[in-house]
Amino acid sequence: MAYVPRPDRPTDKAAAYAEVEAEILAVLDGEPDRVARMATVASMLADAFEAYFWTGFYVVDASRGDELVVGPYQGTLGCLRIPFGRGVCGTAAATRQTQVVEDVHAFPGHIACDGRSASEIVVPVLDSAGDLIAVFDVDATTPAAFDAVDAEALERLLGRVFASGVSAA
Repeated sequence: MAYVPRPDRPTDKAAAYAEVEAEILAVLDGEPDRVARMATVASMLADAFEAYFWTGFYVVDASRGDELVVGPYQGTLGCLRIPFGRGVCGTAAATRQTQVVEDVHAFPGHIACDGRSASEIVVPVLDSAGDLIAVFDVDATTPAAFDAVDAEALERLLGRVFASGVSAA
């Protein structure tokens, strides 16, 4: 699916990501709370991109270490828990590699939290020490909604927000 801009966003997807990244960093400047940062990122990205159907975080369960638990998100009901290695989110957590999936129904072990999801991108979220703290998950109702532009932009944004701290500069 081609990028469909919202009326108030640039027609180029990379430019739209740059614009919303600047907005997110400005809003979060000086905010130390991780949950507040996650909620803001999920909300602002969900509002900025037409293709985003479900947008949010699955956080590493500190008591288990090998399972994700749903965190701040925008959208329909999410899965509550996902083991590392299972589905797209669990694969991203286990491998620490961004997963861009054109057809979730063809992904081995896909977990269908909402049957309307057709494609997905999941980005590992690391803290300043390089430890996995969460994955950021975006679903779309159309196949092949995400590509390298999405991956690059989301990796950069999440790195700035969670690994290097928040700075609008």
